[in-house]
Amino acid sequence: MKARPPKPAATPATGQSAAARQAAGVRLSKVMAERGLCSRREADAYIERGWVRVDGRPVTELGTRIDPNARITLAPEARASQQKRVTILLNKPVGYVSGQPEPGYQPAAALIGPHNQVRAPGDPPFHPSILKGLAPAGRLDIDSTGLLVLTQDGRIARELIGEDSQIEKEYLVRVQGRIVPDGLALLNHGLSLDGRSLKPARVEWLNADQLRFVLREGMKRQIRRMCELVGLRVVGLKRVRIGGVRLSDLPLGHWRYLRAGERFAEPVRPPGRG
Repeated sequence: MKARPPKPAATPATGQSAAARQAAGVRLSKVMAERGLCSRREADAYIERGWVRVDGRPVTELGTRIDPNARITLAPEARASQQKRVTILLNKPVGYVSGQPEPGYQPAAALIGPHNQVRAPGDPPFHPSILKGLAPAGRLDIDSTGLLVLTQDGRIARELIGEDSQIEKEYLVRVQGRIVPDGLALLNHGLSLDGRSLKPARVEWLNADQLRFVLREGMKRQIRRMCELVGLRVVGLKRVRIGGVRLSDLPLGHWRYLRAGERFAEPVRPPGRG
């Protein structure tokens, strides 16, 4: 019986290498968002308007795939559009939801108006147009207070709540109960929620009934649930910092614009160091 010749190794129909296929197969909007140029939604809008160039060539077709190492430039019109987008800092009171309204409760965005704006020299006054497209960049529970960021800028939203965000959030937490042995160590690292190990945190006692938490993630009701796991009950929670931006003396229920020179990004410090 005549032996069959060995089958040739399978090759892609295109004849391209794996690296070449990858280089040709990444959506432009995805690359733009990953580079922090804008959000994916904004990228699509800029592409449709002809405001995006890839390696010097204009791209106007949605869904275009590019080499992920290509040079991307935005037209001056896109930059001007981004500069008009506002970011707001709100000291959220208890009883307001950070995102979509719930029965019997108002969204925190309802607090943005002319009567409770804190203005510094150079700050523009309130105008109803800033409410269009304004969305919370992160959650803050209905029974928590403190710093909540609302923004029209997709770059800032990604910086704060993107999958790869490393921005710290700092909280002051009042508790009741008796903490279990090694409870403080567990709060810093060693707990799991919903079957997932939590990232290392920085947690310390400030006094007999108050803890300071610094987290780099934000699962739903995370601090309250962490405390329950070590025998504590949260009776008060206030967010006082997001990255390099602090709540400071912003009155409860008042808001202000993020100002020139303020940045959320800050040098990354390994968790566990004060």
